[in-house]
Amino acid sequence: MNMLSRFTVLIESRRLARRALAALTALAVFATGFVPANAHAAPQGFDRSTKLARDLDDEAANVSTPKAKWARDVNGVRHVQAVVVSNSTDPALASLRAWVLANGGSVHARHTGINALTIQIPANRVRQLGQRTDVVSVAPNRVTRRTASTLESITGALASNVRTSSTKTSYSGLDGTNIGIAVLDSGVMKAHESFFNGSGVTRVKRNVAIARTTLTNWTVGVDSVTSLQPGTSALTTYENSIATDSSTTQDPYGHGTHVASIAAGRAKYFGGGTPDTTGIAPNANIYDVDVLDAQGSGTLSDAIEGIQWVIYHAKEYNIRVLNVSLAANSTESWQTDPLCAAVRSAVAAGITVVVAAGNSGQNAALQEVHGTISSPGNDPSVITVGAVNYRDTLARSDDTVNNFSSRGPTRGAVIDASGVRVADNLLKPDLVAPGNKLVSAAATKVSAGTLSWNFLASNYTADLVAPLGITPTYLETQMIMSGTSVSAPVVAGTVALLLQANAGLTPPLVKAILQYTAQPLPNYSLVQQGAGLLNVSGAVALAKVLRTDIASAIGSGSLVAGASLLATSKTTMPAQTSTINGTAFNWSRIVFVGGNTVVSGSALFTKYQPIWDPRITWAGNVVRLRNVVYWSGTGITANTFAKTFTDVAAPNRTLLTAGVVNANSLAGATSLVGKTGAFIGSATLSAWLVSGSGLVLSEGLVLSEGLVLSEGLVLSEGLVLSEGLVLSEGLVLSEGLVLSEGLVLSEGLVLGER
Repeated sequence: MNMLSRFTVLIESRRLARRALAALTALAVFATGFVPANAHAAPQGFDRSTKLARDLDDEAANVSTPKAKWARDVNGVRHVQAVVVSNSTDPALASLRAWVLANGGSVHARHTGINALTIQIPANRVRQLGQRTDVVSVAPNRVTRRTASTLESITGALASNVRTSSTKTSYSGLDGTNIGIAVLDSGVMKAHESFFNGSGVTRVKRNVAIARTTLTNWTVGVDSVTSLQPGTSALTTYENSIATDSSTTQDPYGHGTHVASIAAGRAKYFGGGTPDTTGIAPNANIYDVDVLDAQGSGTLSDAIEGIQWVIYHAKEYNIRVLNVSLAANSTESWQTDPLCAAVRSAVAAGITVVVAAGNSGQNAALQEVHGTISSPGNDPSVITVGAVNYRDTLARSDDTVNNFSSRGPTRGAVIDASGVRVADNLLKPDLVAPGNKLVSAAATKVSAGTLSWNFLASNYTADLVAPLGITPTYLETQMIMSGTSVSAPVVAGTVALLLQANAGLTPPLVKAILQYTAQPLPNYSLVQQGAGLLNVSGAVALAKVLRTDIASAIGSGSLVAGASLLATSKTTMPAQTSTINGTAFNWSRIVFVGGNTVVSGSALFTKYQPIWDPRITWAGNVVRLRNVVYWSGTGITANTFAKTFTDVAAPNRTLLTAGVVNANSLAGATSLVGKTGAFIGSATLSAWLVSGSGLVLSEGLVLSEGLVLSEGLVLSEGLVLSEGLVLSEGLVLSEGLVLSEGLVLSEGLVLGER
């Protein structure tokens, strides 16, 4: 089929898809009485092509009692709080801030990492704000929530090339030493012995709590922006205001401590028959960035501020990994979503960001639901992790993807110039990891008296604590949790091991290594499990054969497309198989690039692919280049403290070199019934790639005049509608907390996988 014919078919499929969507919307209204958000007609005189998030626009038009926490009546006037992303070349955003104040609003925070403001504004000024030429997007200051060792054995961390031995009292091998992992969550209890090093000193290097005041501060006419220039009193005042290093209650909710321990905990204090709860990187340093309150909730603004703190201190503290086991509801595209922009800035600064996919893979009727990946897991630059049930065995042959684990493709969308909603449809999750009934540290108040449990342990003792049969001991307390919240830190800990083995890896290269070496589970598709189940030993093996100066060479511009990435001229690719617990398997050979394209082949790692530059984000026909701008001046360490970022369309360049294998043609056209395209079994596609199938690119893939001539697996709105499956509009409900295999809490009680 020639290009013109393909284009004609694509246009026709989109036309039919829109008809199908309208019919299904009408059917949904008739059958359930529920009207999807996009079924409402736009308010008279309102252009849907403006930059407002749908839920913000709906609330702005609401004349009854405010429905959202980010909306409130102040002195009889409806106000909303929002995060405004700007394209202004003025990093201070002075004009935009002045406009907000002149129109009866306030500026509560400036987010230099994404060139944005958190503001308060009268609702009747929101649409006018969206029409400003220096505004890219306006999103409400949404509520964020937590997503709700055996690990060494089942992930492959206990292997000859990772850790040659490991017991409850000692281990040897890779352990994440000197690698910083930032945990954006509800806090981390630094006094817990899970975080001690071999000398009894905590590895939690900093505890900070971002001020959770935006949704309680509705003062009009204030501009709270202040400079964070290194060495100034303003910076010192800010840092002192958020420091909680000496607090006796650093994690009142309990989620963050559990997550941090899975990534980097130790179990050396255990004895008898109690379980070994050693984490993946048991000597990594931990940086606690608390952005959730004692009930596990926070705001979009606070999460962005927390990410900004991580970016600012990344080089100073050697923070190389950021774990995000929380999410925000969002119908926005990754291109405009503020939380996505924040994590993309972190990646551009060289930080590998690992995100929980979410726990919305099933609806209340226990039906599988696609299109439920939450923000920021819908961003192409991050590693989005789904959850696997390891069935309480060390064998991987019986592992299954948890029913609660959110499925792709992503459904955030932009409104094009014609007013048509165009979904991102990116392939997610990227891979899966153990996320069922994981035992790890439980936070308490730092007091040697009567144990003061965290919120989760005290309210769900029968589910989280009692099943363990462990006598609670001060500083040694444990609890059990399930969910993608706990599968994400399994991967975050693995990233720390990879960076210890090879400090020159970049975030996109780390993701590619994890996907390429994963073990695809049978009977699960690309949008259920990504490339497959995490394989720590295989990932380390691949990382070790690569150059250790890749990141610095990319930064200096000395690496050209196609240059060798192997450590020496005599180095070769490792055997592309692994053996874990006596069972051998082939690596998946699957890597997601460009949002919806599957590639493969050794050339991905033997030759430099320009997409391994962390400053490049590519999805579909969109290729952006994001650069960090550092503070400079007398007494300021050069290229250390991030000041702001620039984001422009990427210039013409090679994206992929010759020799890379394109697997889209193998996957075929997307069909749920036919199990092809995005719904093809990962194991099936992997087997074909292992056998040598796929299209080898003879000339590579080039960005030319802003276009990438490449067809992805997910082409249009009609990708599943014709098969009778209604995708969610990207409106992801609260992540909930998965307590156990049969119990899921999500704004009520919903049964999970049985």
